[in-house]
Amino acid sequence: MTRLSVNINKIATLRNARGGNNPDVVKVALDCERFGADGITVHPRPDERHIKRKDVYDLKQVLTTEFNIEGFPSADFMQLVTEIRPAQVTLVPDAPEQVTSNHGWDTVSNVGFLTEIITGLKENGIRASVFTNADLRMVEAAAKAGADRVELYTEPYASDYVNLGPEKAVRPFVEAAAAVKSLGMGLNAGHDLSLVNLAYLKRCIPWLDEVSIGHALVCDALYLGLEKTITEYKKCII
Repeated sequence: MTRLSVNINKIATLRNARGGNNPDVVKVALDCERFGADGITVHPRPDERHIKRKDVYDLKQVLTTEFNIEGFPSADFMQLVTEIRPAQVTLVPDAPEQVTSNHGWDTVSNVGFLTEIITGLKENGIRASVFTNADLRMVEAAAKAGADRVELYTEPYASDYVNLGPEKAVRPFVEAAAAVKSLGMGLNAGHDLSLVNLAYLKRCIPWLDEVSIGHALVCDALYLGLEKTITEYKKCII
């Protein structure tokens, strides 16, 4: 079964734009769970421009599905996740000023650094996922660093799906996914996945463990409503 983890960063962005607590990030997360989401993802950044540290602590107290925390493994981030101990931490190579994730790790050059970080996560009972491009060398180095899972950065797939067609778009991701499987790691995917392209990705890579989706899902919810949107995304990954 492929699990749907809903990234609620955009909900926090909307709240922060006005101040106060509307929409209530914790309530939305609980509603996502109630509507069928298998997990909740957050990406707390140093400037707290969407998810705040307090949100992470508040969510930990009430979530009943898997909690996934994304971020660059700075000292502050590692302190946070060590205290929270979510089910999974997804390591991303983002600089603080980045608007959103736009590339995977160079796991070859950073294998020593990632090995140390992943060891620390595992010592605290946290599953470690590494955000990578669909590149066999990067997948192999993620395994060398001890990653439990790889999350494939799927923006190129989403872009090529429209520009080149589904078959060409998915080809490198199928190859990378096969390598992940052969190396004994779990497989996640995320970034720009949507109701347009998600079902095809799942058909081509049926062993996907998890997809993490935020921006497109929240945009769809403006038209369909949150409950209906989560239902439609779940249909894509059955």
